[in-house]
Amino acid sequence: MKNVKFKFRLTAIVYLITIAVFSQGQSANVLLDAFYSKIKSQKNPQIIDARGSDEFALNHIKGAVNFNLKSEDFEKQVTALNPAKPVFIYSIAAYRSGLLATELAKRNFSEIYILEGGIASWIGGGKPFYSNLKSKLSLAEYKKILSENQYVLVDIGSKYCATCKTVKPILESLRTKYGEKLKIIEIELEESPQVIADLKNVKVFPTLIFYQNGKIIFKKDGLGDLKNDVDTALASR
Repeated sequence: MKNVKFKFRLTAIVYLITIAVFSQGQSANVLLDAFYSKIKSQKNPQIIDARGSDEFALNHIKGAVNFNLKSEDFEKQVTALNPAKPVFIYSIAAYRSGLLATELAKRNFSEIYILEGGIASWIGGGKPFYSNLKSKLSLAEYKKILSENQYVLVDIGSKYCATCKTVKPILESLRTKYGEKLKIIEIELEESPQVIADLKNVKVFPTLIFYQNGKIIFKKDGLGDLKNDVDTALASR
């Protein structure tokens, strides 16, 4: 009975905090499971993909509409939304989502949720998505590469991700240094979305995974000090 009362009080506190936050016209960054659950609780969820139209055309959350602050039809798109209902926003990272959320908050939208990790988290978490292409790399092929190479470094990202671009020269440096000893795989959302979904362990772009004999030695959500981490991992083996 005490546990029931405690859970009820905790739920009430969370509910009141949520009301307080949204009454101030703010948005909330939420993790994938919470974002997904809230969407599923809506009959006709208002989902906004705040990326560019070229990105949206390649892949997106099913049911999403596409616009951001730079869209020519921005005012028309905003007018079509119901400010009294929750709005769910995502992009490839937090920047464009945050800008759009701030603008909607100024226009008195009551509940604004931003997906932490953006489209990387959604697809990387295995949630349903639309794609207009077939993945170049399959999960079976991915596993085959792991089984045939002792050391494998996997770079998972997107050509539209600014941080992902900074990984490329580091990868070239590692290729030069280690040669055939280290197999490097580069997987981009725009080329192989399904294998990213099948892995079910990608939360952000870039995601870097280092394998030895098919087992994960380290996984990095973001760039960090990748070269040092790889050097350290290989030096100890």
